[in-house]
Amino acid sequence: MTGKPVVLAIDDEEKILELIRSYLEKSGYQGLCAKTGREGLRLFEESMASRYPVSLILLDLMLPDLAGEELCRKVRAVSEVPIIMITARVDEESIIRGLNIGADDYVTKPFSPRQLMARIAAALRRTNSSGKGMSGGFLVYRDLAADTEKRLISRDGQEIALTRDEYKIMTLLMSRPSKIFTRDEIIGNIKGDDYDGFDRSIDTHIKNIRQKIGDDPKSPRYIVTVYGMGYRLAGE
Repeated sequence: MTGKPVVLAIDDEEKILELIRSYLEKSGYQGLCAKTGREGLRLFEESMASRYPVSLILLDLMLPDLAGEELCRKVRAVSEVPIIMITARVDEESIIRGLNIGADDYVTKPFSPRQLMARIAAALRRTNSSGKGMSGGFLVYRDLAADTEKRLISRDGQEIALTRDEYKIMTLLMSRPSKIFTRDEIIGNIKGDDYDGFDRSIDTHIKNIRQKIGDDPKSPRYIVTVYGMGYRLAGE
């Protein structure tokens, strides 16, 4: 295990699990996979007692041994970890029933892997911003992961040594990847709204962050300078 957010995928179709695992790893997550409901429940319970608890569950509703709805209820009895249903059922009643027993979102088969990764990222952002969940808050962008409880940022599982202000800037950018943050907004986040310092100090912080995460400012993969405005993450 690494410091990456752990996503538990439970589905009885081997090909779907392989596809999900591949995309999870490409997107900077640690994937756990189970082909039965009971195996999935066991992995979840074991992770909750470990150093790296499950951050989100992908749950097929139609499992051979333990119904997805029942597994969802068991998880909800002990945890607020986000649950995204994966279902071949497209009728409104089944989806509403799943949401009512505690699922946070759903995707229907066949699904787009990229859309699934976007839904995972959105669910983890919501969990982080609301403070819900027993598994802690994570922000993920490509192969970067921020553990907001431990205040650590890693790239591909390797911890990056950032200063306090650099950490705050990076997590601010990761919290809303498509937003352009002005220098004043970034200063307000790291120093407070009453700070009256020189806003170009942010440029120095950004330069240092780029060096530490291995980003080329001429061809940025992570942080983009939006001239005359501020900074944002590079997008897809």
